[in-house]
Amino acid sequence: MSILAVSPAALQSVPVLPIDVTGIVAVIMGIMVVLIPVAGVTARFALKPIAEAVARMREAQGANRELQLVEQRLALMEQQLQNLETDVRRIEEKTDFDRQLGAGKES
Repeated sequence: MSILAVSPAALQSVPVLPIDVTGIVAVIMGIMVVLIPVAGVTARFALKPIAEAVARMREAQGANRELQLVEQRLALMEQQLQNLETDVRRIEEKTDFDRQLGAGKES
């Protein structure tokens, strides 16, 4: 008789033991007590470079955003300076015109 060819009568005579659920749960919990900290330490060392890269990227974006704000403020200040220069020129022209009118009346 070969190993693969087992008669049904032989299978009926094999005793089936009940499953000890408490023992299985105890073994699983014992394994998890060791594996959870190991997984945590492994994840910490594996994820730390990724977290640092993300932090550096956000810092760079923040610096880039700050640079854009400074550039916008500088452009606004330049525009205001040009407006002031234009106003000063107009005032100078007005005072020159008033002087010329005053000089014409005196003559």
